[in-house]
Amino acid sequence: MDLKRVVVTGLGALTPVGNTVAETWKSLLEGKSGAAPITRFDASKFKTQFACEVKGFDPLAHFDRKELRRYDRYSQLAVVAAREAIKDSVQDPDTLDKDNVGVIISAGIGGLETLEQEISAYNEERGPRFSPFFVPKMIADMAAGFVSMEYGFRGPNYSVASACASSTNAIIDATMLIRLGKASMIVAGGSEAAVTFSAIGGFSALNALSTRNDAPEKASRPFSKSRDGFVLGEGSAILVLEELEHALARGAKIYAEVAGFGLSADAYHLTASHPEGYGAKLVMRRALEDSGLKAEDIDYINMHGTSTPVGDLSEVKAICDVFGKDAYRLNLSSTKSMTGHLLGAAGALEALVVVKSVQEDIIPPTINHEEGDDDPEIDAKLNFTFNKPQKREIRAAISNTFGFGGHNASAVFKKYKG
Repeated sequence: MDLKRVVVTGLGALTPVGNTVAETWKSLLEGKSGAAPITRFDASKFKTQFACEVKGFDPLAHFDRKELRRYDRYSQLAVVAAREAIKDSVQDPDTLDKDNVGVIISAGIGGLETLEQEISAYNEERGPRFSPFFVPKMIADMAAGFVSMEYGFRGPNYSVASACASSTNAIIDATMLIRLGKASMIVAGGSEAAVTFSAIGGFSALNALSTRNDAPEKASRPFSKSRDGFVLGEGSAILVLEELEHALARGAKIYAEVAGFGLSADAYHLTASHPEGYGAKLVMRRALEDSGLKAEDIDYINMHGTSTPVGDLSEVKAICDVFGKDAYRLNLSSTKSMTGHLLGAAGALEALVVVKSVQEDIIPPTINHEEGDDDPEIDAKLNFTFNKPQKREIRAAISNTFGFGGHNASAVFKKYKG
């Protein structure tokens, strides 16, 4: 059977550097860091005392008090970002065939703050008095459920859990379903709100987080010799994916085309990347194959680039192996240097960044690289788009995401041509 073409027709975002797509994109091009001391709980006793929180977000501006009893923060962020994406794509959702519109919104963790609150409130002497909303607020599929219920979308509806690759997997699943004709449109992406004491404590115990408490805004520094771990972030990013003919028939604007994707596993370690980037090589090669593109057709890679010593190096090795001499022609960047690591929502945000880059022919930078801080194990001839954005024609670009457990997912976006 002939596979249908898939395009991006709507974008929504609520991130540590902006509460809309426009604000987020502007901040990224300006090289603005979203890292700051944690405000959501007292982190003074933790090794890491900062994160990339969403700022200036008032839930009561978007939900009434009764509604909020049902929403964990991760669902709040997802619904608000989805509203922006859907409005961006279609002015009147009631004109759609809602039986054929799906929602796939993923989280790597889900309602962690709710879990903490409910367990902390438990008292053995008093006995169990859990909220009736505890379980639905906590589970990671509920954001997708809320969006489908708000709009009446009755197509495929679920969440995917693959750690930090979760929302890239959501986009890939949406692409596959639309290609196969199982839906005409899918609202896809991710949300995460894990700036909580247990997440900061847990990642700190793994020695995964930067401890640069004296200068949080400079803590995420991918590919630099002095990198010492990632910065935890929160937020949501949503893409509206649509079958091309369906989009054309209703006169939708098209940001970019989903060219293809790759999936692989490291099959190596609980948390660490394969040191030679084996799974990363495999996933990018599969993404190129699925898209029908060659190494020379790619102009930009938004790297997973978490600012960890092992992870950054293994991804660089993989890119050099897959792209060969073309690796030196590429622009590479890690926008996690500004947004922090949104865990299960990272892939969707970085896919959104790639879509905007393809649309506008500009690459946001990797910030915080300082003179004399080159990593001797990383080829200095590679272009990591350090500190300033760069203009160039972008025909096609890749978004890489790799998750704990060795889960790898890459999505390829290209300029739409009729």
